[in-house]
Amino acid sequence: MAHGIPDRDAVRTIHLMAICGTGMGAFAGLLKAAGYEVRGSDSGVYPPMSDQLSEQQIPIMDGYKPENLDWSPDLVVVGNAIRKVNPENQALLASDLAYASFPETLSELFLATRHPVVVSGTHGKTTTSSIVAHCLDHLAGAATGFLIGGVLLNFGRNFRPGEDGGFFVVEGDEYDTAWWDKVPKFIHYRPKSTILTSVEFDHADIYRDLDHVREAFTRLIDLIPDDGVLFACADGEHVPPLADACSAPVQYYSTRGADRAPWQGTILGADRDGMRFAVHRGGELVGEFSCSLIGEHNLANLTAVVGLLTWHGFAAADIAAALATFRGVKRRQEVFGEPRGITLIDDFAHHPTAVRATIEATRLRFGADRRLWVVFEPRTNTTRRNIFQEAYGRAFDAADLLLVAPVHRADSVAAEERFDPARLVSDATDGGVDARQAAGVDAIVADLVARAEPGDVVLILSNGGFGGIYTTLPDALAAVG
Repeated sequence: MAHGIPDRDAVRTIHLMAICGTGMGAFAGLLKAAGYEVRGSDSGVYPPMSDQLSEQQIPIMDGYKPENLDWSPDLVVVGNAIRKVNPENQALLASDLAYASFPETLSELFLATRHPVVVSGTHGKTTTSSIVAHCLDHLAGAATGFLIGGVLLNFGRNFRPGEDGGFFVVEGDEYDTAWWDKVPKFIHYRPKSTILTSVEFDHADIYRDLDHVREAFTRLIDLIPDDGVLFACADGEHVPPLADACSAPVQYYSTRGADRAPWQGTILGADRDGMRFAVHRGGELVGEFSCSLIGEHNLANLTAVVGLLTWHGFAAADIAAALATFRGVKRRQEVFGEPRGITLIDDFAHHPTAVRATIEATRLRFGADRRLWVVFEPRTNTTRRNIFQEAYGRAFDAADLLLVAPVHRADSVAAEERFDPARLVSDATDGGVDARQAAGVDAIVADLVARAEPGDVVLILSNGGFGGIYTTLPDALAAVG
């Protein structure tokens, strides 16, 4: 076996193990777009990623088997879903094939020859990195590359190779790298221009506690070179103590008037089409902008982006023109149907801080006079546990009605550690929300068909397929007479 990447110019063929994962599938597309011959393997090959890879003519081998490596690729990329005992991985270790992790490969084949823009933090990574990538496409052209966790609606994809010497925007994921390398992925990303949106406890399957999370982000900050820059949010209690230790220039931004932040964002107005906002630096107006995004959490994301782009010398008027054409990110406050005048919205929010912010943004977008339903699926590794049980009790206060789905794969979490939907319903009810526990997707759809009315807004919060609700719900609502 040979851990490591051969001379980058010698790599032409690449095999990806666990190719159907969201990140690995996007990386496969990036490699194919950059001219590499790409194949991969996964267990129980599944859509939508299998369909996307097929459209890109990337062959997929179903199941992990030693013979999947018989084509002798120049490099094998091992996804972090792969365990050491995996039979294909065992065959890899017994061979003389070169292998590396996804973050190592991204670093060597792309980031080493570009200007990495790393967007990190507990919340807002996907949206903020998408805004940066979209704007840099307008401002710096096709030389800009990106690899992001969500699909940019302007591009219809979440990756682009870019060119040597250009910017490369990457979402700084704090999940671990590979079975042999338990550091966060972003440690490999050569951060130069960096945004740190927030630091809270999350990913309970990876991190022990908040201090463990802080350690990870401290390691990232320590990697920023003196000729780089860190844009750090001053509004949370945990970011400034970490950012203050950065040796590179630190630029604080705020939406709440934090004294230490020269960059300040203010909402000027909002409606269904988006938000108008102003950004000041040191009390001086940088510019007024409009964007399809909405809410204070997105104002913070946008303020960071305006600040970073201004830092790099781009004019406010040009940044404004780019922001005005940003269409958003798939599954981030995405309207996916309006059957019978009932607006259906899809969003990934799962942490209680993000849930509260997303509900408040939806209120701001559609107005307080429209009845707001929230449908919540406890699906992530954190939401399936009771770590934030109490915090969730208040996270839905701005909703009118709440439907709580069963815990996804509940048996994979010990009973004493498992999230309790019934308690959430009780706590939300005590807070004045009409909350109900649902037996499953069919019950949720039936309840909405029976009680939802034209003019209502239904916000669905899940990070997965949620039992096909995104097709069954609009069809069922439309079928009502």
